[in-house]
Amino acid sequence: MSEDNKLLTIGQFAALHGINKKTLMWYDEIGLFKPAAINPENGYRCYSYHQSPILETILLLRELDVSVAETQDFMQHRSAENLKNLLDQKITELDLQLMHLQAVRKTVSNHRQNMETLLTMDLSKISIVEKEKRCLVTVDIDPDITFEKEVELITAQTSKYQLGRLHDASYGSIIPVESIQKRDYANYTKLFIEIPFLEHKKGLHIQPGGKYLRAFHKGDWGKIPLRYWEILDYARREGLTLCGYSYEKGINETVIDRVEDYIIQIEIPLASH
Repeated sequence: MSEDNKLLTIGQFAALHGINKKTLMWYDEIGLFKPAAINPENGYRCYSYHQSPILETILLLRELDVSVAETQDFMQHRSAENLKNLLDQKITELDLQLMHLQAVRKTVSNHRQNMETLLTMDLSKISIVEKEKRCLVTVDIDPDITFEKEVELITAQTSKYQLGRLHDASYGSIIPVESIQKRDYANYTKLFIEIPFLEHKKGLHIQPGGKYLRAFHKGDWGKIPLRYWEILDYARREGLTLCGYSYEKGINETVIDRVEDYIIQIEIPLASH
C-alpha cells in the first residue's frame, strides 16, 4: 500500500487536525463527515489524509459560527460559488464584529483614562492639553426643557446612530464661551454624545482639535460658576484666549455613590495666535 493510500486511525486523524476524536464520531453520526473506511475486524473508523481539506473546511465554517444545518447543506451542494457566497457573508459579519470590538476597546480605554486621571490629577490645577478633533452627536436644549424631554431626545439620537448600550458612548454638556464670559452660567445650549469611530456626517458637531484649557470641578453643581471665575482669571493672567464652547463631562460616575463626590472635567479650546 502506498503512502498516499495509507489510512489513519480516528485518533491519529483527530490529532492531525487538533480536535477531539469524539467530534469526528459525532460528525459521522449526523452524516456531516464520514470516515474513508471502517475496519472490518474491529469496526474502527479510518480516515484518509486526502480527506483533510474537507474536514478543515467544515472546521472553518464551524469556527465562523455557521450552524450544523447550514454546514450540512453546504457540504451537500459544495461548489466554489456556494463557498464564496458563504464566506462573503461571514466576512461582512466579521467586519461588523471587528468594528464593535474596536468601539468597545475605545470605550474601555476612555474609562481607563478617566480612572488614571482620577488617581493622578490635582483638582485645583488648571492645565493646557492637546486634543484631537472629534465628531459629536448633539441635542439642542434650553432652560425650559424638562429632564424627561432631554432623556427622550438622547434616546432618539442613540437609536439613530445604532448605539447598542449607554456605556458605549461618553456624554456631556456644552456651554458657549461667550455665555461664560457674560456670567450666564445657565446657558447650556447642547448635550453631547461621543460615539467611538463616528464618521464625519452632515449635522454633527465638530469639536476642533488643538490646545485646550482643562480644569476640574468637584461636588455641588451650583458652585461651578466659581470654577469658571478661576478659569477666566487664569486665562487672563496667562494671556490666553478662550473660544468656541466649554465641554463638560463627568469622569467618575462609575465609582461614586454620592453626588458630592461627582467630578466634572471642563475643557475649553484656546484660540491660536
